[in-house]
Amino acid sequence: MAGCECEIEIKDRSQRKVLIVLLFINAVMFLVEIGVGLISESTALIADSIDMLADAMVYGIGLYAVARAPLIKVRAARWSGMFQILLGVGVGADIVRRLVTGSGPVSLLMIGVGLAALVANVICLALIAKHRSGEVHMRASWIFSKNDVIANVGIIAAGILVYFLESNLPDLIIGAAIVAIVVRGGMHIIREADSEQKLLNYSP
Repeated sequence: MAGCECEIEIKDRSQRKVLIVLLFINAVMFLVEIGVGLISESTALIADSIDMLADAMVYGIGLYAVARAPLIKVRAARWSGMFQILLGVGVGADIVRRLVTGSGPVSLLMIGVGLAALVANVICLALIAKHRSGEVHMRASWIFSKNDVIANVGIIAAGILVYFLESNLPDLIIGAAIVAIVVRGGMHIIREADSEQKLLNYSP
């Protein structure tokens, strides 16, 4: 069986299955969070929903990249990083607007949806864990899932603070922190992709 590349085929099939599940989870959670975020006027939930959308698109790009040439995988990772940065900047602008015009986030909705999103992202993290040291598009998926877990803990904390302090500032602060995580994650992915491309360009 030498030269049949069976191991590569099995790996690609395994990656595809994981990415499909991750795509589904993130797409569903995007719809839930954007809906509840708008209803509850929570910047943190809206920021996290956009992060979920970015992740869903990243997993879609990852599915496209599976079993393709290494250079295509590098390009897919770079595009996902740039898209995440763009979304982060857009949500950051909305945070500034809400800081000026004001908002009234509903703390209990923030806590409830934050807990649901945390469970969803812990599942995603467990699914992608064994691929976290793999190819660049899979490493990108690991970074996004890890960032999401951190963001969800922040949303829950913000909801608790909004409840006790009766202020929208915790929501805005956590929303801004999620934006920073999103942008930082996107920049990290681009650097990873650039490093990978250099290796490909100089490989014998």
